[in-house]
Formats: sequence, C-alpha cells, structure tokens
Amino acid sequence: MKRFKSAKSAQRFLSTHAAVYNTFNIQRHLISRQTMRQFREEAMDVWMNVTTAV
Repeated sequence: MKRFKSAKSAQRFLSTHAAVYNTFNIQRHLISRQTMRQFREEAMDVWMNVTTAV
C-alpha cells in the first residue's frame, strides 16, 4: 500500500490496472508473431473505443 492513502484507493487503482493489463498481456511464447500482431491490434481497437467513449 505504499503511496496510497487508503486501502480503497489502492483497490480502485489495482482493479483498473488489472483490466488494462489483462487486455494487453499476451503470452508471447505461446503464439506466433502474426497472431500476436492481430491480438495487439484488436486490443488497441478495444482500448480506443473504451477510452473515447468515456
């Protein structure tokens, strides 16, 4: 909880961070480069749609 004023603010940050991390984290060693590029492109499209909607 370093640098957080309360457990609630830490939890709010971590839940948001987890959603973003899960969107962009791809186990690279399990897929081909072409497939990874496709996944990254789809993740960026989702991210752009979500951030522009807010």
